[in-house]
Amino acid sequence: MIRTELEAREVEHLASYASRSAESKGRRRFEPEDPIRPAFQRDRDRIVHCKAFRRLKHKTQVFFSPIGDHYRTRLTHTLEVSQVARTVAKVLRLNEELTEAISLGHDLGHPPFGHAGEKVLRDLMPDGFNHYEQSLRIVDVLEQGHRGLNLTWEVRDGIAKHSKGKNGAPVGGEPSRRASTLEGQVARVADMIAYVNHDIDDAVRAGVMDVSDLPREALAVLGYSSSERIGTLVTDVVRQTLSSGPEVVLCMGDDVLNALLELRRFLFEAVYENDVATAEFEKAEGILGGLWRQIRHEPENFLDGRTVDEEGVDAASRDFIAGMTDRYAVELYQRLFIPKPWVGVS
Repeated sequence: MIRTELEAREVEHLASYASRSAESKGRRRFEPEDPIRPAFQRDRDRIVHCKAFRRLKHKTQVFFSPIGDHYRTRLTHTLEVSQVARTVAKVLRLNEELTEAISLGHDLGHPPFGHAGEKVLRDLMPDGFNHYEQSLRIVDVLEQGHRGLNLTWEVRDGIAKHSKGKNGAPVGGEPSRRASTLEGQVARVADMIAYVNHDIDDAVRAGVMDVSDLPREALAVLGYSSSERIGTLVTDVVRQTLSSGPEVVLCMGDDVLNALLELRRFLFEAVYENDVATAEFEKAEGILGGLWRQIRHEPENFLDGRTVDEEGVDAASRDFIAGMTDRYAVELYQRLFIPKPWVGVS
């Protein structure tokens, strides 16, 4: 079959430390293999065609419901992560399709209003909320009428372990907290490379900051333009990893890693957590908090009955809120809470 020929080509061309489709740990449910596509390519295709992926185009990256045509959304962020990750994977001779599948699926569980929405759900849910856990829930359970996408173990592992949090590093760290495959680790570092650079671009476009505000020491190491910084970071990851020794480890040079982390610290202070952003967070909290209370009063009108019966109202409410796009959340809030103008008969 064509698929077995492609799998044999992976054995021939990929590095010894790369993941091979034919050696996958498998899926949660058995299903026959595709006659043409290897397992990781099939996963990539399933993610691109799922509803949660399409909703990313109307979910906030940093700036809520941006009117300008050139601001990033959660979808364009995902595509930029995928591009960076595939570039690194290609040079390291890793499995590009596994890398791409993880990259495209890593943010499926992000709620509306970006990090503000995640914070609201974290406070509302008794057991907290993390977008990477919700991403895994989407591909495991919620898509395809509660059948899930039935992805391979390697893709699911990469999605579940891509997040770094506010202070985590994109490379290294506890083995239990990073992806088991190098492809998953590449997606994790590509995520930070992409968002640190494009969030600077969007913040300058929005007038929140000026390029001259950026820490000069970090720019001296990484570069003074977005493309130069991405080039420096990708080149460093590749070179450091290739020279890491017989046991290949995804890594970065200390000076480059420290400069990247310094830029992220700056973004949190100047963009993500400044006074303007905090004010917008409060608005998001008002919208999502109001919706949370209302849908729980009328679960039969809003929530998935199967989830309510099997897991409770909290889980069903989380799934409903997290699945919303920015504009759907605003429109539903207006419909539920904003009085309509009364048109009398003259």
